Amino acid sequence: MQQLLHRGAAMMQHREEVLGASWDDLKLFLACAKYKSFRNAAEELGLTSTTLMRRIDRLEESIGCKLFLRDQSGLTLSDEGTAMIADVAHMERHAFNVFRRAARSSNDTAGTVRVAVTEGPGNFWILPRLIDFQKTYRRITVDLRCAMEQADVARLESDIAIQLEPPTNPDLIVAKLGRLHIYPFVSKEYEDLYGVPATLAELKNHRIIKQSAPQVDDGAYARVLGLKSLEGVVGIKTNSSVGVLYAVERGAGIGFLPTVSIALGAPLVAVDLGVSHHADLWLTYHKEFRTSERHKIVVDWLKKIFDPKTYPCFRDEFIHPNALVPMMTAAREGFGLTGYAAATPA
Repeated sequence: MQQLLHRGAAMMQHREEVLGASWDDLKLFLACAKYKSFRNAAEELGLTSTTLMRRIDRLEESIGCKLFLRDQSGLTLSDEGTAMIADVAHMERHAFNVFRRAARSSNDTAGTVRVAVTEGPGNFWILPRLIDFQKTYRRITVDLRCAMEQADVARLESDIAIQLEPPTNPDLIVAKLGRLHIYPFVSKEYEDLYGVPATLAELKNHRIIKQSAPQVDDGAYARVLGLKSLEGVVGIKTNSSVGVLYAVERGAGIGFLPTVSIALGAPLVAVDLGVSHHADLWLTYHKEFRTSERHKIVVDWLKKIFDPKTYPCFRDEFIHPNALVPMMTAAREGFGLTGYAAATPA
């Protein structure tokens, strides 16, 4: 009987230790499983690798099993970690839903709506129109994040996202906004000094401004141009689409930019090489926000300002940049921005 009592007490103590495991540590477990490295997960979380390893050690001790196999190549989930991750991810989804419900608990149109979008459309398309939006909806604050890194809407990194890849999470609502058509451009100054290539074979005499960033297909340049390698052709490489536009406008070389750039007044010359590329824009938000008035207002507004019927540059079919200019009068009204370099001191 005494042995049974001791065993029961030990089991109760272990159960209390397990239940006392920190939810913060469980979130760290998910991050380590995602990034498969203490270093990468720590950088993302803003922690030191030592702190993160210590927290995971504490979690493993509290639940009584090893969650990761650790070697020089990184982290691999153990059998116990694999069995546990689905439950922890499920806990996280429910936790996020609590915060989402709190964010939309009021049907009032006042409050903040966080919108994440890729850099080019965010800076040169949404932001100028946001000025008029806030004049109409003065009680809504749109927190606009313009970055090439994709925001995870399901993990509350943003309320609404406009991205180049459609998400697969079934909890998210996804709508195609339109299509960006990517075309080669140079500045008028560049054309006057060096001319423009008439064929792909002539590219070797020119320099390309290349964007390398998240959500950008790094192999698209060579593939679209029909080249095995871009070695010796790339003059400047940058992670910024704004940087590409700036460099092209300043005559640094040939850059691949959305055709909407010229339609909005950027002083660019289209280079007709017989090639083009496209990337679809996807709007996504969590289904919990369907009943939030302010989120619905922002979603409807975003769909309106990317409507291909009003703005032909976002149609699925390709329209030559020169033909877009007279078609985009409505888009240029009140835009007030005719290129990055034009408004930037030399």
